[in-house]
Amino acid sequence: MSISNFPAALQPIIQQGFLEREFQQALRSRLGYRACADREDFAVGIGETLTKTRAGLKPAVTTPIAANTNTNLDNGLTPGSWNVEQFTLTLNHYAATMDLNMVTSRVGIASQFLQNAYANGEQAARSLDDLARNALFCAYFGGNTRVTVTLGSAGTTIAVDDVRGFQTAFVNGVQQPVSASNPLAVTVGSDIYTLIAVAPDVNNVSTAPGGKSGQLTLSSSVSVSDATAGNTVQAATASAILRPNGRTNTSLIQAGDSLAMTNVLDAVADLRVNAVPDIDGAYNCYLDPISARQLFADPDFQRLFIGATSANEIFRPGQGVINEFLGLRFVLTTESYVQSHPTLAGALIRRPIVVGQGALVEGDFAGMAADDVAPKDAIVSLVDGVCMVTREPIDRLQQIIAQSWYWIGGFCAPSDTTTNSLTVPTATNANYKRAVMIEHIG
Repeated sequence: MSISNFPAALQPIIQQGFLEREFQQALRSRLGYRACADREDFAVGIGETLTKTRAGLKPAVTTPIAANTNTNLDNGLTPGSWNVEQFTLTLNHYAATMDLNMVTSRVGIASQFLQNAYANGEQAARSLDDLARNALFCAYFGGNTRVTVTLGSAGTTIAVDDVRGFQTAFVNGVQQPVSASNPLAVTVGSDIYTLIAVAPDVNNVSTAPGGKSGQLTLSSSVSVSDATAGNTVQAATASAILRPNGRTNTSLIQAGDSLAMTNVLDAVADLRVNAVPDIDGAYNCYLDPISARQLFADPDFQRLFIGATSANEIFRPGQGVINEFLGLRFVLTTESYVQSHPTLAGALIRRPIVVGQGALVEGDFAGMAADDVAPKDAIVSLVDGVCMVTREPIDRLQQIIAQSWYWIGGFCAPSDTTTNSLTVPTATNANYKRAVMIEHIG
């Protein structure tokens, strides 16, 4: 209200310029990756690392028993078994804290205690979402990279942008380092070679988010035409990464390679051929607002919604954008990886990812709020698996309290190597099958 309407004699006694007695909240990141994780309790007293075993299926039997072999005690049958695979979940401790002087806070414009609690809660939620994202993408970047240095002449060692997915191969369901006795088939350029050793660089120069640059050693010489900088290198067990216009690696993406409906449909098809279950009736597609804008502008996508009689058929509060025909739930997030294009100045690479049930596992330590971990002289609240702690003043003047949060747990992306063409005829050879990444220009 303007004071100019008051009598001039009264205007000097009207105080102006007070701060508003409430903090305005900063912009918040839109989260989502943690929501796709299967949450499990990590039991007390079993160490810091838990190895979980997943049982595979037996192949279908389509050949009848021959009458002349149906004899003896075994009826002519040879005993078989199912395969197993293992994945490891490791506990780590994450925490942050803030101090609050209760005396000085009394003269503040608003409750700093409540604001600190809010800031801690938002930080904890965003931290866990980033941990979930990192674990998910680390697995699904695997086995996909490119040559970074052109060989001067044919040789057995090539430099690549990212060695993730090349360092280990599964043997009887257990990851073992790649070696001459445990090789891995790899396509370099247009030919197939046998990988026998991997050496990460001491000074990491990878351009991929979380990537590790390094050297791949093959059992035979790689031709210069194959080992030319920019050529695609892909493991036989690589995770699926889709790109517009058939681009085979990140550096080959060009201006105009925008996200289109066909890319999302291909991702859904890839999950379905691997028999990946959905999440509450649909696959989750995590994408940032720019990716969503490109997708919503695609003519094929727009045609899906022609004739929709109500926005409720498309938008559902708290669930994002859902299309039952596609079997997709579009979830907007601002935590998605955005990377500068490796070769095009000013261009960005964006990465939507389509995930099914079981793509990520979250392990929460069961003893987080136990009395010996969270003593009684502090106020401890367990909120969505995260401990929020308010410690009483222990300074000389009994004035400074500490507001903190901590989480003990870990995320991992389990493999599905036992799902193969013998048990699911349409299955691919990828080690990790429950998510499909899409890369496009943005």
